[in-house]
Amino acid sequence: MSITRRSVRRSVSVLGVASGSAALVLGLTGSALACTIKDFSAEAKCDGGKGVIVVTDTDASAKDATVSVFLKGVGGVETKVGEQPVKGSKEGTEVTFPEDWKPNATYRVHIKADKAVDQDIQPDLVTPSTACTTESETPKPTASTTPSATPSPSASTSASAPAGSAAPVPSASASSSAPAGTAENAPSPAVGDSNLADTGADSNTGLIAGVAAALVVVGGGAVYFGMRRRGASGKN
Repeated sequence: MSITRRSVRRSVSVLGVASGSAALVLGLTGSALACTIKDFSAEAKCDGGKGVIVVTDTDASAKDATVSVFLKGVGGVETKVGEQPVKGSKEGTEVTFPEDWKPNATYRVHIKADKAVDQDIQPDLVTPSTACTTESETPKPTASTTPSATPSPSASTSASAPAGSAAPVPSASASSSAPAGTAENAPSPAVGDSNLADTGADSNTGLIAGVAAALVVVGGGAVYFGMRRRGASGKN
């Protein structure tokens, strides 16, 4: 079987098309497996009431990369939060940065993967407007609300306090009876000296003194008249 020029040309053209197609397929496959900045994403989350920043690498080529996170402050001042290595996967590989982020804060996430990528994730990461709720901020039932339904020993003790405070009533009665006791227990004056202790308002001293004076006057007058009568009768 002889080979003609036409058949050779046809074979060469077929080989060229096949090789070109293979190169195109390989090129597309290589570009699809190439690591790009689009393979990375960042998100601010809450983990157990604490803030974290999670960066996900979906690089199917599984190139080694380094993730750096920076907090953007006022006036362009940046604070480095941390840096971690990551090796991507088709399903996505996550790296977590513990960060107690504030609401509406801005973070710059930089990715470096050999010579393939050396860029920031765009746009910058902006945290949610609501901060994570820590366990200390979680409202819990207070001790005052629980005893309101079921009185605790302390409540019963406090309730019995007024009764305890009312206990000194006997002492109050004793104190009130003390003056009476002192008045009753005070030494009474002697019987003969009772009029000396009086002021005269409740005694008969004035009346007796008046009667005595009247008797003195009457007696003196009687003596006087008696002596005159005797003198007159002697002269006769």
